[in-house]
This record gives sequence, C-alpha cells and structure tokens, in this order.
Amino acid sequence: MRLVIFDVDGTLVDSQDDICAAMGLAFSGVGLEAPGRAAIKGIVGLSLPEAMAFLAPEKAEQHSALVGGYKAAYISLRAEQGAKQSSPLFKGAKRVLDRLKAQDETLLAIATGKSRRGLDKLIEAHGLGGYFHSEQVADHHPSKPHPSMITTILHETGLAAHQAVMIGDTTFDMDMARAAKVKAIGVSWGYHDADLLDADALVQSFEELPDVIDRLIGEHP
Repeated sequence: MRLVIFDVDGTLVDSQDDICAAMGLAFSGVGLEAPGRAAIKGIVGLSLPEAMAFLAPEKAEQHSALVGGYKAAYISLRAEQGAKQSSPLFKGAKRVLDRLKAQDETLLAIATGKSRRGLDKLIEAHGLGGYFHSEQVADHHPSKPHPSMITTILHETGLAAHQAVMIGDTTFDMDMARAAKVKAIGVSWGYHDADLLDADALVQSFEELPDVIDRLIGEHP
C-alpha cells in the first residue's frame, strides 16, 4: 500500500485570483492598504490567523477582523462564479487523480490550509467526492508546516511515513512533509518560486507525477 497526499490551493486548483481579491477586500474593509500579489502568494498554505500575522505584523488588534473579512469576501466571490470557475483544476489534475484512484494499492488524501467548508464546496464542484481517504483542513490543526495534518492522515489510513508522499507548491508543504518524515514532491506551477522548494523531486506537469511517485515510494504493479 502507498499514500499520496495533495495540497489544494496552488497544487490541485488555481485559486490565486480569488485569494488575492478576497485579501484586498479584507484589508480595505478595516482601512488598511492591501498587500501586493507577491506577498499574498507567499502566505498561501498558511492558516488564516498565521497569514494575517505575517501580512500585517504591526496590526495584531485587527487580525481577527481581517480573518473574518477574508472569509466573507471569499465566500461572496465564490458565490458569484461558482467554485468550479473561481478555482479551476490545473491542467491534467483530474486525469492523474482518476489514474491514481483506480489503483487498489494507492490511497489519496488532502492536507490543506482551507477550511472544511471551503474544501467541501471545492470537492463538490469538481466531482471529487469519494476520491480521498482522509481530508485534513485548517479548522482542526495547527498551521502548516506543523506535521499534524500528515500524522493524522497516516493514523487514519494505517500507513507508515515511508509509504507516503506529500505533493505541494509551497515551502510550507515541503517543510511539513519533512517534519512528518515523508517524501515531498514540489510542483512548478504553484504560488511559491519552484527554486525555493527543497523537495525530493520537482515536477513541471501533472503528467510527470505518476512516474515520480513510483520512484519515491514504490511502483504501481
């Protein structure tokens, strides 16, 4: 058996525009200048309280309002377009997920900084119900790069760290994998500079993933 764990934003789906727009609305809602796109991309993957602390370190008294404003803005933006349009799957993602899901010895899981509500909406929109044996969200864990999400996934699936690989686009994903002692695959199409990802392997497209997974945690028969 083997376990393939996916990050969501920047790895499976491209939610960059909605994240940046929601962050801008959250900051303007409390009278602050919005961070630049590069700064916002830099915090994708963190839980919202940690993200706001990073983006507005001198405004601790407004972090709670920023979190609330972001959540409201993101929900509103998603409602306008629908989750499938506002957070489309990256090219090749569904095809590779289908291929991995069809392998009896491969279990799929999610470790994301999204909320439970946000992940449920996304899974429903893209028809991914039943794909993942474990879904870990920000509501129930410390922020990445704490290994809690991965260790919980390992516990729920009954697999060991050497049987698992984490796939993500940020340094937070790579550091989380390392803390949990699982292999890490970085993707080049996400929100952090690929050159900064200290991964066991780096892929340029979803089509490369199955072979790299085989190499790192054992081949599919």
